[in-house]
Amino acid sequence: MMNDKMKNILKTALLSITAILLSLVIAAVIMFIGGYDPWAAYSALFEGAFGSFNAIANTLSKSIPLLFAGLSFAFASKGGLFNIGGEGQLYMGAFLSTVTALALDGMPRIVVVPLAILSGMFGGAAVGAVVGVLKAKLNIHEVIAAIMMNYISLYFTSYFVNNVIKEEGSMTAQTNPISENYMFTKLIPKTQLTTALIMGIVLAVGIYFFLKKTRLGFHIRSVGENGLAAKAAGIPMVSLTVTTLAVSGAIAGLTGVTEVLGKNGRFIDNFSPGFGFTGIAVAVLGGNNPCIILLSSLLFGVLEAGSMKMSYSAGVSSSMVKVIQGLVILFVATPGIIKAMTKLKRRKQHAE
Repeated sequence: MMNDKMKNILKTALLSITAILLSLVIAAVIMFIGGYDPWAAYSALFEGAFGSFNAIANTLSKSIPLLFAGLSFAFASKGGLFNIGGEGQLYMGAFLSTVTALALDGMPRIVVVPLAILSGMFGGAAVGAVVGVLKAKLNIHEVIAAIMMNYISLYFTSYFVNNVIKEEGSMTAQTNPISENYMFTKLIPKTQLTTALIMGIVLAVGIYFFLKKTRLGFHIRSVGENGLAAKAAGIPMVSLTVTTLAVSGAIAGLTGVTEVLGKNGRFIDNFSPGFGFTGIAVAVLGGNNPCIILLSSLLFGVLEAGSMKMSYSAGVSSSMVKVIQGLVILFVATPGIIKAMTKLKRRKQHAE
C-alpha cells in the first residue's frame, strides 16, 4: 500500500507536470496566433539549454539562484508564513558578503570565504527577523512587512554602492572587484557553474531532513498546518515565527552570496532580475518540497537559459518565457484557489 507521504509527492509531481504541459500548449497557441512557429521556438529553446556542454553548464548556473530563492520561500511556507521579502534579503546578503570579502582582502581563502558566506546569511536573516518581529509582536502581516523591508534593503544597499563604496572611476554603480582567490570554485572551466550548485543540493536535502526529523522542524510544520492547534499545544508562536522568517531570510541571503562569489565578483546595484520573486514560483511549482524544488528550479533555469536562443533563432521574444512561467503558476495555484473558495462557501452556508 502506498503511504500518504508518497501519495502527496506523486500528486504534487503530477500537478506540476500537468501545469507545465498545459502552459507549453497555451504558449504555443499564442505564438501560432502571433505568426511564429512554436516547434521552431521550442526547438531553439531546448538547444539553447542543452545544445552543448557549455549550454548545459549555463542552464545549471541559471538554476542556482532560483534554487536558493525557492528553498527560502518554501521554508517559510512550511511554517505557514508567506515570505515575499526574498528580494530584499538576497540584496542584503550579497551586500554584506561583498563588504566582508573586501574588508578581509589579503587574508587566507579558508578564512575569508566562510566569513563572507556567514555574513551574507546574517544579512538575510536580520531582514527576515525584522519581518518576524513585526509579525509576531505587532501583528503586522508578514507580506506587508516584507514588502516594506524589500524597499528598505534595496535602497539601503543602493545608497552605499552609489555613494560610499562605489568603485572609483566606474560609470556603473558597483564595488571594487573581490579577489579571484575568494570566488567559488568552478565545476567546469570558463563557465559560471560553481560549487554553489553543490551547496544548493546539500541545502535542499538538509532542509528536507530538518523539517521531517527534528523537533524544531516538527514545530514549524505544526504551526504551518494548524496554527491554532499548535498554539494550544504550547508551541511558542512568537519565537517560532521570528526563527522561521530569520532562517528563511538566511537562505535568501545565500542567493545573493552565490551571485557575488559565484558569478559577479562584486556587488552591483540592481543585479537581481527578480530572483526573490521568481523563487516564489519555483517553490509553488515544487509544492514547497525541498527535493522537488531541485527539479522546478532546473525547469526555470532551462527556460531562462534557452530564452535568448529562442529569441534570435525563432524570432520569438524572450518575454514569452515569462508568459510560460506565469501560466505554470496559474495552473498550479488554481486547484488551491478553488479549494479555498469552496471551503469559504461552505463556511458561509453553515453560518447561515
